[in-house]
Amino acid sequence: MLALIAVLLIIMAWYYASCPVYTFSPPSSFKGDSLYNPYTNILGKTWWKGNFQVQSRAWGGITSGRGNSNESIQEIYTSLSYDIIVISDYQKINRFGIQKPSYIPTYEHGYGIHKTHQICLGSKRVLWRDYPLYQSLNHKQHILHCLGSQNEIVVIAHPDLRDGYLKEEMKYLSGYQLMEVFNRARTSLAHWDSALSSGYPAFLLANDDAHNVNNPYEIGRFATFIQTDTLDAQHILEALKKGRAYGIRIAYKEGETLKEKQQHALELPSLEEVALSNDTLKIKVSTFASEFRFIGQNGKILQNVKETNAAYYIIKPTDTYIRTEISFPSQDVIFLNPVFRYHGGTIAWPIRYAINQHASLTHYILWGCGGFILVFIGGFLIRKHHFK
Repeated sequence: MLALIAVLLIIMAWYYASCPVYTFSPPSSFKGDSLYNPYTNILGKTWWKGNFQVQSRAWGGITSGRGNSNESIQEIYTSLSYDIIVISDYQKINRFGIQKPSYIPTYEHGYGIHKTHQICLGSKRVLWRDYPLYQSLNHKQHILHCLGSQNEIVVIAHPDLRDGYLKEEMKYLSGYQLMEVFNRARTSLAHWDSALSSGYPAFLLANDDAHNVNNPYEIGRFATFIQTDTLDAQHILEALKKGRAYGIRIAYKEGETLKEKQQHALELPSLEEVALSNDTLKIKVSTFASEFRFIGQNGKILQNVKETNAAYYIIKPTDTYIRTEISFPSQDVIFLNPVFRYHGGTIAWPIRYAINQHASLTHYILWGCGGFILVFIGGFLIRKHHFK
Protein backbone atom coordinates (compact mmCIF):
# COMPACT_ATOMS: atom_id res chain seq x y z
CA MET A 1 0.00 0.00 0.00
CA LEU A 2 2.81 2.38 0.91
CA ALA A 3 4.50 1.58 -2.39
CA LEU A 4 1.30 2.47 -4.31
CA ILE A 5 1.00 5.77 -2.42
CA ALA A 6 4.64 6.54 -3.17
CA VAL A 7 4.13 5.84 -6.89
CA LEU A 8 1.04 8.07 -7.00
CA LEU A 9 2.91 10.88 -5.23
CA ILE A 10 5.79 10.60 -7.70
CA ILE A 11 3.38 10.77 -10.66
CA MET A 12 1.60 13.76 -9.16
CA ALA A 13 4.91 15.52 -8.49
CA TRP A 14 5.96 14.84 -12.08
CA TYR A 15 2.70 16.37 -13.36
CA TYR A 16 3.29 19.58 -11.40
CA ALA A 17 6.99 19.68 -12.25
CA SER A 18 6.43 19.31 -15.99
CA CYS A 19 3.63 21.87 -16.38
CA PRO A 20 4.74 24.69 -18.70
CA VAL A 21 4.58 28.35 -17.75
CA TYR A 22 2.55 30.39 -20.22
CA THR A 23 2.38 33.97 -21.37
CA PHE A 24 -1.22 35.05 -21.89
CA SER A 25 -2.56 37.62 -24.33
CA PRO A 26 -4.29 40.61 -22.71
CA PRO A 27 -8.11 40.62 -22.90
CA SER A 28 -9.57 42.23 -26.04
CA SER A 29 -13.27 42.61 -26.83
CA PHE A 30 -14.94 41.37 -30.02
CA LYS A 31 -14.11 43.51 -33.06
CA GLY A 32 -15.00 43.55 -36.74
CA ASP A 33 -17.29 45.05 -39.30
CA SER A 34 -19.59 41.99 -39.42
CA LEU A 35 -22.01 40.49 -36.92
CA TYR A 36 -22.11 36.75 -36.29
CA ASN A 37 -25.63 35.41 -35.78
CA PRO A 38 -25.60 31.72 -34.77
CA TYR A 39 -29.32 31.48 -35.49
CA THR A 40 -29.46 32.45 -39.15
CA ASN A 41 -32.45 30.91 -40.98
CA ILE A 42 -33.87 28.90 -38.09
CA LEU A 43 -37.52 29.72 -38.85
CA GLY A 44 -39.47 26.48 -39.19
CA LYS A 45 -36.43 24.28 -38.44
CA THR A 46 -36.32 21.31 -36.03
CA TRP A 47 -34.94 21.68 -32.51
CA TRP A 48 -33.73 18.72 -30.44
CA LYS A 49 -33.72 18.69 -26.65
CA GLY A 50 -30.46 17.54 -25.10
CA ASN A 51 -28.68 16.90 -21.81
CA PHE A 52 -24.91 16.31 -21.83
CA GLN A 53 -24.22 15.77 -18.13
CA VAL A 54 -25.53 12.84 -16.11
CA GLN A 55 -23.49 10.23 -14.26
CA SER A 56 -24.11 6.47 -14.24
CA ARG A 57 -22.68 3.71 -12.06
CA ALA A 58 -18.98 3.54 -12.87
CA TRP A 59 -15.72 2.33 -11.32
CA GLY A 60 -17.50 -0.22 -9.14
CA GLY A 61 -19.75 2.44 -7.64
CA ILE A 62 -17.05 4.55 -5.99
CA THR A 63 -18.09 7.70 -7.89
CA SER A 64 -21.27 9.72 -7.55
CA GLY A 65 -24.09 8.42 -9.75
CA ARG A 66 -23.70 4.88 -8.44
CA GLY A 67 -27.50 4.41 -8.28
CA ASN A 68 -28.08 5.23 -11.94
CA SER A 69 -28.12 2.44 -14.49
CA ASN A 70 -27.69 3.34 -18.16
CA GLU A 71 -31.15 1.97 -18.85
CA SER A 72 -32.84 4.05 -16.13
CA ILE A 73 -31.12 7.22 -17.38
CA GLN A 74 -32.35 6.53 -20.91
CA GLU A 75 -35.89 5.71 -19.78
CA ILE A 76 -36.37 8.70 -17.49
CA TYR A 77 -34.88 11.30 -19.82
CA THR A 78 -36.85 9.94 -22.76
CA SER A 79 -40.01 10.32 -20.68
CA LEU A 80 -39.07 13.98 -20.18
CA SER A 81 -38.91 14.48 -23.98
CA TYR A 82 -35.11 14.60 -24.29
CA ASP A 83 -33.87 13.56 -27.72
CA ILE A 84 -30.12 13.66 -26.99
CA ILE A 85 -29.11 11.87 -23.79
CA VAL A 86 -25.37 11.88 -23.15
CA ILE A 87 -23.82 10.11 -20.15
CA SER A 88 -20.71 11.80 -18.76
CA ASP A 89 -19.05 9.38 -16.33
CA TYR A 90 -15.95 10.51 -14.45
CA GLN A 91 -12.74 9.59 -16.30
CA LYS A 92 -14.52 6.92 -18.35
CA ILE A 93 -16.15 6.92 -21.79
CA ASN A 94 -19.55 5.24 -21.45
CA ARG A 95 -20.28 3.02 -24.49
CA PHE A 96 -24.01 2.59 -23.81
CA GLY A 97 -26.03 3.30 -26.96
CA ILE A 98 -22.98 3.22 -29.21
CA GLN A 99 -25.07 1.71 -32.00
CA LYS A 100 -27.28 4.81 -32.24
CA PRO A 101 -26.47 7.54 -34.82
CA SER A 102 -26.74 10.15 -32.04
CA TYR A 103 -24.15 8.45 -29.78
CA ILE A 104 -21.39 10.85 -28.72
CA PRO A 105 -18.38 9.41 -26.82
CA THR A 106 -18.17 11.60 -23.72
CA TYR A 107 -16.65 11.75 -20.27
CA GLU A 108 -16.12 14.26 -17.47
CA HIS A 109 -12.45 14.99 -16.92
CA GLY A 110 -10.98 16.06 -13.60
CA TYR A 111 -10.46 14.68 -10.11
CA GLY A 112 -9.12 17.66 -8.19
CA ILE A 113 -10.44 18.89 -4.86
CA HIS A 114 -11.66 22.18 -6.39
CA LYS A 115 -13.91 20.56 -9.05
CA THR A 116 -11.99 22.08 -11.95
CA HIS A 117 -13.69 19.81 -14.45
CA GLN A 118 -14.26 19.61 -18.19
CA ILE A 119 -16.90 17.81 -20.26
CA CYS A 120 -15.23 16.12 -23.22
CA LEU A 121 -17.45 15.54 -26.28
CA GLY A 122 -16.39 13.44 -29.24
CA SER A 123 -13.66 11.84 -27.15
CA LYS A 124 -10.92 9.63 -28.61
CA ARG A 125 -9.50 8.59 -25.25
CA VAL A 126 -9.39 9.55 -21.58
CA LEU A 127 -6.75 11.98 -20.32
CA TRP A 128 -5.51 10.89 -16.90
CA ARG A 129 -3.33 13.90 -16.25
CA ASP A 130 -4.72 16.43 -13.79
CA TYR A 131 -3.56 18.74 -10.99
CA PRO A 132 -5.56 17.52 -7.99
CA LEU A 133 -4.27 19.69 -5.13
CA TYR A 134 -4.27 23.17 -6.60
CA GLN A 135 -4.46 24.73 -10.03
CA SER A 136 -3.03 28.04 -11.16
CA LEU A 137 -3.93 29.65 -14.47
CA ASN A 138 -1.02 27.75 -16.03
CA HIS A 139 -2.32 24.38 -14.82
CA LYS A 140 -5.83 25.07 -16.08
CA GLN A 141 -4.57 26.17 -19.46
CA HIS A 142 -2.32 23.15 -19.77
CA ILE A 143 -5.21 20.74 -19.16
CA LEU A 144 -7.36 22.54 -21.76
CA HIS A 145 -4.43 22.34 -24.18
CA CYS A 146 -3.97 18.60 -23.59
CA LEU A 147 -7.69 17.91 -23.97
CA GLY A 148 -7.87 19.85 -27.23
CA SER A 149 -6.14 17.20 -29.33
CA GLN A 150 -8.15 14.32 -27.86
CA ASN A 151 -11.70 15.66 -28.14
CA GLU A 152 -13.86 17.32 -30.74
CA ILE A 153 -15.36 19.73 -28.20
CA VAL A 154 -13.98 20.74 -24.80
CA VAL A 155 -16.50 22.22 -22.37
CA ILE A 156 -15.59 24.05 -19.18
CA ALA A 157 -17.87 22.38 -16.63
CA HIS A 158 -19.73 24.25 -13.86
CA PRO A 159 -16.97 26.91 -13.53
CA ASP A 160 -18.50 28.55 -10.45
CA LEU A 161 -18.58 25.31 -8.44
CA ARG A 162 -16.01 25.45 -5.60
CA ASP A 163 -14.21 28.21 -7.49
CA GLY A 164 -13.06 25.60 -10.00
CA TYR A 165 -12.51 28.50 -12.36
CA LEU A 166 -12.33 32.12 -11.25
CA LYS A 167 -14.27 34.75 -13.15
CA GLU A 168 -11.09 36.74 -13.82
CA GLU A 169 -9.39 33.67 -15.31
CA MET A 170 -11.98 33.48 -18.09
CA LYS A 171 -10.43 36.65 -19.57
CA TYR A 172 -7.30 34.70 -20.44
CA LEU A 173 -8.11 31.01 -20.89
CA SER A 174 -8.62 29.50 -24.34
CA GLY A 175 -8.59 26.05 -25.92
CA TYR A 176 -12.24 25.26 -25.24
CA GLN A 177 -15.40 25.82 -27.29
CA LEU A 178 -18.32 25.67 -24.85
CA MET A 179 -19.03 26.62 -21.26
CA GLU A 180 -21.52 24.83 -19.04
CA VAL A 181 -23.15 28.07 -17.97
CA PHE A 182 -26.18 26.30 -16.48
CA ASN A 183 -25.93 23.29 -14.22
CA ARG A 184 -28.15 22.09 -11.40
CA ALA A 185 -25.34 22.81 -8.93
CA ARG A 186 -24.32 26.25 -10.25
CA THR A 187 -25.21 29.04 -12.64
CA SER A 188 -22.09 30.70 -14.07
CA LEU A 189 -23.35 33.73 -15.97
CA ALA A 190 -20.61 35.99 -14.59
CA HIS A 191 -17.94 33.59 -15.92
CA TRP A 192 -19.64 33.49 -19.32
CA ASP A 193 -19.82 37.28 -19.58
CA SER A 194 -16.17 37.51 -18.52
CA ALA A 195 -15.16 35.24 -21.41
CA LEU A 196 -17.42 37.00 -23.91
CA SER A 197 -16.30 40.45 -22.79
CA SER A 198 -12.69 39.42 -23.48
CA GLY A 199 -13.61 38.51 -27.07
CA TYR A 200 -13.72 34.72 -26.67
CA PRO A 201 -16.64 33.03 -28.51
CA ALA A 202 -17.68 30.61 -25.77
CA PHE A 203 -21.05 29.07 -26.56
CA LEU A 204 -23.34 27.80 -23.82
CA LEU A 205 -24.37 24.41 -22.56
CA ALA A 206 -27.21 23.81 -20.06
CA ASN A 207 -27.28 20.47 -18.22
CA ASP A 208 -28.89 18.75 -15.25
CA ASP A 209 -25.67 17.04 -14.12
CA ALA A 210 -27.96 14.61 -12.28
CA HIS A 211 -26.36 12.17 -9.85
CA ASN A 212 -29.66 10.53 -8.85
CA VAL A 213 -32.17 10.25 -11.67
CA ASN A 214 -34.82 8.95 -9.24
CA ASN A 215 -34.86 12.32 -7.47
CA PRO A 216 -37.28 14.70 -9.28
CA TYR A 217 -35.26 17.67 -7.96
CA GLU A 218 -32.23 16.64 -10.03
CA ILE A 219 -33.79 15.85 -13.40
CA GLY A 220 -35.46 17.92 -16.09
CA ARG A 221 -34.15 21.18 -14.60
CA PHE A 222 -32.09 22.32 -17.59
CA ALA A 223 -31.79 21.49 -21.26
CA THR A 224 -29.85 22.54 -24.34
CA PHE A 225 -31.96 22.82 -27.49
CA ILE A 226 -29.97 22.24 -30.68
CA GLN A 227 -31.00 22.95 -34.27
CA THR A 228 -29.93 20.26 -36.74
CA ASP A 229 -31.69 18.52 -39.60
CA THR A 230 -30.91 15.08 -38.16
CA LEU A 231 -29.91 13.43 -34.89
CA ASP A 232 -26.56 12.37 -36.32
CA ALA A 233 -23.78 12.84 -33.75
CA GLN A 234 -21.55 14.79 -36.10
CA HIS A 235 -24.37 17.18 -36.95
CA ILE A 236 -25.03 17.73 -33.24
CA LEU A 237 -21.38 18.52 -32.54
CA GLU A 238 -21.14 20.88 -35.53
CA ALA A 239 -24.28 22.74 -34.40
CA LEU A 240 -22.85 23.17 -30.90
CA LYS A 241 -19.59 24.55 -32.32
CA LYS A 242 -21.54 27.05 -34.41
CA GLY A 243 -23.57 28.17 -31.39
CA ARG A 244 -26.76 26.94 -33.02
CA ALA A 245 -28.29 26.08 -29.66
CA TYR A 246 -29.95 27.72 -26.70
CA GLY A 247 -30.28 26.86 -23.04
CA ILE A 248 -33.41 26.75 -20.94
CA ARG A 249 -33.85 26.82 -17.19
CA ILE A 250 -37.01 24.82 -16.60
CA ALA A 251 -39.27 25.96 -13.78
CA TYR A 252 -39.36 23.73 -10.72
CA LYS A 253 -41.85 23.70 -7.87
CA GLU A 254 -41.22 22.05 -4.52
CA GLY A 255 -42.55 18.51 -4.38
CA GLU A 256 -43.00 18.25 -8.13
CA THR A 257 -43.60 14.67 -9.32
CA LEU A 258 -42.14 12.98 -12.38
CA LYS A 259 -45.58 12.96 -13.99
CA GLU A 260 -45.88 16.74 -13.51
CA LYS A 261 -42.43 17.18 -15.01
CA GLN A 262 -43.38 15.09 -18.01
CA GLN A 263 -46.44 17.27 -18.63
CA HIS A 264 -44.47 20.50 -18.23
CA ALA A 265 -41.86 19.20 -20.69
CA LEU A 266 -44.56 19.17 -23.37
CA GLU A 267 -45.42 22.82 -22.71
CA LEU A 268 -42.00 24.48 -22.79
CA PRO A 269 -41.66 27.75 -24.73
CA SER A 270 -39.36 27.63 -27.74
CA LEU A 271 -37.26 29.90 -29.92
CA GLU A 272 -38.75 30.70 -33.33
CA GLU A 273 -36.59 33.37 -34.93
CA VAL A 274 -33.40 35.37 -34.39
CA ALA A 275 -32.90 37.67 -37.38
CA LEU A 276 -30.45 40.46 -38.15
CA SER A 277 -31.41 43.26 -40.51
CA ASN A 278 -28.50 45.70 -40.73
CA ASP A 279 -28.12 46.79 -37.10
CA THR A 280 -31.52 45.53 -35.86
CA LEU A 281 -31.74 42.28 -33.94
CA LYS A 282 -35.21 40.69 -33.88
CA ILE A 283 -36.09 37.79 -31.60
CA LYS A 284 -39.37 35.89 -31.61
CA VAL A 285 -40.53 33.06 -29.34
CA SER A 286 -43.44 30.65 -29.48
CA THR A 287 -45.51 32.17 -26.70
CA PHE A 288 -46.04 35.33 -24.67
CA ALA A 289 -42.95 36.28 -22.66
CA SER A 290 -42.81 38.32 -19.47
CA GLU A 291 -39.54 39.99 -20.40
CA PHE A 292 -36.70 40.07 -22.92
CA ARG A 293 -33.35 41.21 -21.53
CA PHE A 294 -30.63 42.28 -23.97
CA ILE A 295 -27.22 42.02 -22.30
CA GLY A 296 -23.84 43.25 -23.53
CA GLN A 297 -20.23 43.95 -22.58
CA ASN A 298 -19.37 43.07 -18.97
CA GLY A 299 -22.83 41.59 -18.43
CA LYS A 300 -24.60 44.94 -18.50
CA ILE A 301 -28.34 44.93 -19.20
CA LEU A 302 -28.82 47.25 -22.16
CA GLN A 303 -32.55 47.00 -22.74
CA ASN A 304 -35.67 45.36 -21.29
CA VAL A 305 -38.79 44.63 -23.32
CA LYS A 306 -41.81 43.39 -21.42
CA GLU A 307 -44.95 41.39 -22.19
CA THR A 308 -44.59 40.34 -25.80
CA ASN A 309 -43.55 37.34 -27.90
CA ALA A 310 -41.20 39.38 -30.14
CA ALA A 311 -38.62 42.05 -29.30
CA TYR A 312 -36.11 44.24 -31.17
CA TYR A 313 -32.75 45.66 -30.22
CA ILE A 314 -30.77 48.15 -32.32
CA ILE A 315 -27.11 47.20 -32.07
CA LYS A 316 -24.92 50.22 -31.43
CA PRO A 317 -21.40 50.69 -32.85
CA THR A 318 -20.08 50.36 -29.27
CA ASP A 319 -21.79 47.00 -28.67
CA THR A 320 -19.29 44.13 -28.87
CA TYR A 321 -21.77 41.32 -28.25
CA ILE A 322 -25.43 40.92 -27.39
CA ARG A 323 -26.88 37.93 -25.62
CA THR A 324 -30.54 37.60 -24.71
CA GLU A 325 -32.47 36.19 -21.77
CA ILE A 326 -36.22 35.59 -22.12
CA SER A 327 -38.43 34.99 -19.07
CA PHE A 328 -41.94 33.53 -19.26
CA PRO A 329 -44.99 33.54 -16.95
CA SER A 330 -44.37 29.81 -16.43
CA GLN A 331 -41.03 30.78 -14.76
CA ASP A 332 -39.10 29.06 -17.55
CA VAL A 333 -36.16 31.12 -18.88
CA ILE A 334 -34.49 30.84 -22.30
CA PHE A 335 -30.85 31.92 -22.71
CA LEU A 336 -29.49 32.58 -26.19
CA ASN A 337 -25.95 32.38 -27.47
CA PRO A 338 -24.43 35.77 -28.30
CA VAL A 339 -24.54 37.76 -31.50
CA PHE A 340 -21.07 39.29 -31.71
CA ARG A 341 -18.72 41.33 -33.87
CA TYR A 342 -16.16 39.53 -36.03
CA HIS A 343 -14.30 39.87 -39.30
CA GLY A 344 -16.46 37.45 -41.26
CA GLY A 345 -15.83 33.91 -42.47
CA THR A 346 -15.69 30.82 -40.28
CA ILE A 347 -15.78 31.18 -36.51
CA ALA A 348 -12.41 30.47 -34.91
CA TRP A 349 -11.42 30.24 -31.27
CA PRO A 350 -8.29 32.32 -30.68
CA ILE A 351 -5.29 30.73 -28.98
CA ARG A 352 -4.42 33.24 -26.29
CA TYR A 353 -1.40 31.56 -24.73
CA ALA A 354 2.18 30.69 -25.63
CA ILE A 355 4.86 28.85 -23.67
CA ASN A 356 7.22 31.21 -21.87
CA GLN A 357 10.46 29.34 -22.52
CA HIS A 358 12.59 31.17 -19.96
CA ALA A 359 10.04 30.96 -17.15
CA SER A 360 9.31 27.30 -17.97
CA LEU A 361 13.01 26.38 -17.86
CA THR A 362 13.37 28.10 -14.48
CA HIS A 363 10.30 26.22 -13.25
CA TYR A 364 11.71 22.87 -14.38
CA ILE A 365 15.10 23.55 -12.77
CA LEU A 366 13.54 24.54 -9.43
CA TRP A 367 11.32 21.46 -9.37
CA GLY A 368 14.30 19.29 -10.37
CA CYS A 369 16.45 20.70 -7.60
CA GLY A 370 13.63 20.30 -5.09
CA GLY A 371 13.09 16.70 -6.17
CA PHE A 372 16.81 15.90 -5.89
CA ILE A 373 16.95 17.35 -2.37
CA LEU A 374 13.91 15.34 -1.26
CA VAL A 375 15.33 12.12 -2.70
CA PHE A 376 18.68 12.80 -0.97
CA ILE A 377 16.99 13.47 2.39
CA GLY A 378 14.75 10.42 1.99
CA GLY A 379 17.72 8.18 1.15
CA PHE A 380 19.67 9.53 4.12
CA LEU A 381 16.79 8.86 6.53
CA ILE A 382 16.28 5.33 5.17
CA ARG A 383 19.98 4.51 5.50
CA LYS A 384 20.07 5.97 9.00
CA HIS A 385 17.05 3.88 10.03
CA HIS A 386 18.48 0.75 8.37
CA PHE A 387 21.86 0.89 10.15
CA LYS A 388 20.49 1.94 13.52
